[in-house]
Order: sequence, then C-alpha cells, then structure tokens
Amino acid sequence: MGKKLWDLIPDRTMQTLPFNNPTETWEKVCEELQNLISPDAYKRWFSPVNLIALEPDRLVLGVENSIYQYWIEENYLPQLRECVNLVTNKDLPVSFQQTNGIVPMVSEIGPVGHELKAESVVQTSNELVPRYIFDSYVVGLNNQFAHAAAIAVADAPAKIYNPLFVHGHVGLGKTHLMHAVGHRIATKKKNAKVVYVTSEQFTNEFVSAIQKGELVKFRKRFRQADALLIDDIQFFAGKERSQEEFFHTFNALFDGNKQIVLTSDCPPGDISNLEQRLVSRFEWGLTAELQPPDIETRLAILKAKAQKMNIMLGDTVLMFIAERVKANIRRLEGALNRVAAWAALNDKKISQAQVEELLKDFIQQEARNNVSIDLIQRRVAEGFDIRITDMTSKRRPNNIAFPRMVAMYLSRKLTHKSLQEIGEAFGGRDHGTVLHACKKIEAKLTADPGLRHHVQQLTQRLEST
Repeated sequence: MGKKLWDLIPDRTMQTLPFNNPTETWEKVCEELQNLISPDAYKRWFSPVNLIALEPDRLVLGVENSIYQYWIEENYLPQLRECVNLVTNKDLPVSFQQTNGIVPMVSEIGPVGHELKAESVVQTSNELVPRYIFDSYVVGLNNQFAHAAAIAVADAPAKIYNPLFVHGHVGLGKTHLMHAVGHRIATKKKNAKVVYVTSEQFTNEFVSAIQKGELVKFRKRFRQADALLIDDIQFFAGKERSQEEFFHTFNALFDGNKQIVLTSDCPPGDISNLEQRLVSRFEWGLTAELQPPDIETRLAILKAKAQKMNIMLGDTVLMFIAERVKANIRRLEGALNRVAAWAALNDKKISQAQVEELLKDFIQQEARNNVSIDLIQRRVAEGFDIRITDMTSKRRPNNIAFPRMVAMYLSRKLTHKSLQEIGEAFGGRDHGTVLHACKKIEAKLTADPGLRHHVQQLTQRLEST
C-alpha cells in the first residue's frame, strides 16, 4: 500500500482551519500540495486554480477550462484530497467549475456557500450547469428534432409540449439539452423557479423528508416550481413510493401549467417496473430521441470544443478522433481532453501516431462496442445449435423461440438500435415482442445461474470480436 500524506511529513502537526476562513484554508492546502508534487507540475496545473467555494460538505475549485479539470482529476486528485483532508480534518469531495477565464475575487468567495458569479451566466439555479446552454450545443442530424423541441419548450413553457421526454443512450447530450431549457426559461421569466434533479436525488430527498418529517417542505420545493427537470427517469423503476410521490407532483405541475422535462435512456413504454399511469403521463406531451452523432457532427463538436479551450490541434488529428470515437459525445470529449492535456503538458505539436497511442483504450473500447445484430444472431445460433434462419423465421417451438429471445436481449444490450429496429431484424416483429423477450430473459438470468453463465460467455465473445 502507498504511503499516506501524513507518513510523508511526520513532523507536521495537523491543524484544522475554520470553514469561515476559506481563503486561508485553500492557501494551506496549496502549501501541503507542494510537498507532494513537483514544482513544475504544481506551477503548470495548480497555479491557475482558484477557490470557488469551501463548505462543510464540499470544496469547489475554479479551473480555466476542461483540460485542467481532466488532468488534475486523472493525475493529482488523490494527492489533492489527501491535502484537503489534512488541513480541514474532513474527507471533503472535490469538484470543479470551469470559469472560462473569469477569476473570482476573494470578496465573491466570502463565507461558506457563495459561488462564482459571472455576468455572462444567468444564475437560474444552483443545480444547473452554467456551460450547458443552447449556444454550446452542437446540432446535427442525430439531435436536430430534440433540439428544436427543447427550444420550443424553453420559449413557451407548458404551452406546446408538456411534458417533453428526451431519451437516448448514455453520453448523447440529454442532460445538456435539459439544462439549456432550464437556463432559457430562467432568462426569459424574471425570478422563475427552475428545479433540476436526477430521479435518484428526488428519491433520496423524498426518503430524507419522510425521516425528518419535512414532507411539506419537500412538496413545496418541487410542486411550486415553474419548471421541473428530472434526469434519468428510468431509475424510478421499482421504487413504488417514489413513483407515487412523483405521480402527484407531476399532476400538480401539469394542472398548474408548469413545464416538465424528463430524460431517460429509453422511451417511456420501455422502462420496466414503472407504473402504467406514469408511462401514460410521460407520453402526454412529446417524446424525442437522441441518436449517436454522425462523423460530421462529431467533427463539429471537436472543433467547437477545441476552439472554446483555445487549443490548436490540426484537422488531421481532429478527424482521426472523430473517426475512431463514435459511441457517444461524452467519450468524444474525453478523448479530446486527453489529447489536449498531453499537448499542453509537452508544449509541442502532437502527431497522429502519438494520438493513436494516447487513445489506445478508447479505440479498443470502440472496437468492443462495434457489435451488429447480424453478428449477435450468428453467435447465438451457434451457441444454441440452431440455424441462423431460425432467428427471423415465424417458427415458435421453444428450442428456437428461446434462443431468439436471447438474441433480442443481447441486441438491446450491446447495440444502439431501437426496439423497432431490433424487431425488424428478427423477421419484422414489433417493438412489444422485443420488449417482452428482453424482460423474460432478464428474469430468467436472475433465476438460472447456468443460463447466466452461458449468456455471459456469449457477451464476452461478442465484445472481443
């Protein structure tokens, strides 16, 4: 095991500084940090860092752009947290806020709980991310319908589409679009109350309110909002009391002509263990899907982000990243951050060979994700000793129907295809048939260890193809 900070500096007596003196506390953390990392590393990565907020349950640091955040999180976060722990005698989580060159004054930090104020950002809600606005959202064929719907909702809350339900796989920009709606609503309506939470946060706050006897306060927070934004709604699945509470919250807001925006990784009807009355309400408004970006959109995203970070990477390098990282926007930006951080650290032009080496794990993961329905059908047919034509036939004996359901389940799990697209690939079956197959296989995997092992082997074989 590696040595802890206090093992490296045994003669130093730990002193806990009061939280009402955040500037002095941060200076002390910086002093301790310089004992652990090289002077060059400290000067390059921590000299530009500013304190945004120091509270009893968190430390927020301001960084110029995502390069600094990425490099500190990847290389120095354990040392930073050790130093914070030493100085404050608390294991505080450390988070970052990109300031885009706006440096907070000491007076803006002030006492506990004050955060950066920037004239270019409307402070709508502590829960909204300042950089997630429409101006920074790159529109392509994959998201133009959802983007247009979001703008329509933001410009006329509760007048056109209510609720707006945006769904798509991880990392495609659902949260960005939702926050952009919140910012636009707050900008257009003075003193608008915009509330953003994940479904998990909603549940946690609900449970806490029950325990503390604060349900009235909880309901006031959510039911008196002008716009309620709930992220990852699929995590309500199976939580009966949370669903009950949200059902009444939804009704109160809808009846009060307040805007509701929801996101999920799948359409409302595909969320398992969700009450039908909620599914029905989620489908009252407009449902919009986000697809993985095409190469033109990926390249546009990379160019826009590189320009915002003020970094110079050649078109060849950007095109290489766009061609190799396809799964989602989050991974695309992560790849760019890694390349940009290397270029900044080494202060020289980066070659395509160096980019390929830096992104080796990204590229390998993309290769594992490059699984087609056709390949799944062939591998499952081989694994269950049936003909490949049985995957699309109308025959329904159990020795054929069951492997076919396994193949549908794996297609849902390992590809980005919709239920409708999967059904079409299995002989023109409808999305309800595919959903039923997925749910049935999920239940059998839980109850049958032998089947679970067999499906795990098939999954590993497919992902390593």
